[in-house]
Amino acid sequence: MKTNKSYTKRVRVTKNGKLVARKGGQNHFNAKERNRTKSAKRRSVSLAVSNRVMRRFFPGTKVAKRGPKEVTKS
Repeated sequence: MKTNKSYTKRVRVTKNGKLVARKGGQNHFNAKERNRTKSAKRRSVSLAVSNRVMRRFFPGTKVAKRGPKEVTKS
């Protein structure tokens, strides 16, 4: 099975297996936006994705086999 290249170009995998992506709507028509909105769009957002979706878009990788680590607060 092939990796979905368009999806992998938009998403980055952290060392813990989380998926991080940019927010959309940053290309044009931003002059009318409030400064708070513009700065919020510059931040990346972590995606909550199931292991099934990860296997679909990243087949044959460590991400697909392992999935994201469970975060425990101590």
